[in-house]
Amino acid sequence: MKYIRSFPVELLFWVLALVLLATANPHEHHFSLCPLANLGITWCPGCGLGRSITALFHGDVNASLAQHWFGIPALLLIGYRIYQLSKQLFKKEFKLKY
Repeated sequence: MKYIRSFPVELLFWVLALVLLATANPHEHHFSLCPLANLGITWCPGCGLGRSITALFHGDVNASLAQHWFGIPALLLIGYRIYQLSKQLFKKEFKLKY
């Protein structure tokens, strides 16, 4: 049986999440997956984080900070994680043997 390589699901998830946030409109209402928001609780520590990252992708830093203060650090952390996962993936694929 041939060796089946493991698929980088986490890398795909983060890249897809950032693509969806980059193409979203930060000014329109959206469906929320937040269980606290769906229960009617108005305050949640994570609400606004996605809109903050979307505003960053659209170049509006002031709106990003107004939505959630952790948007800039979160985008940097996600970008660093994508870099780490990509580096691991390409190290495995392009390993040269002499």
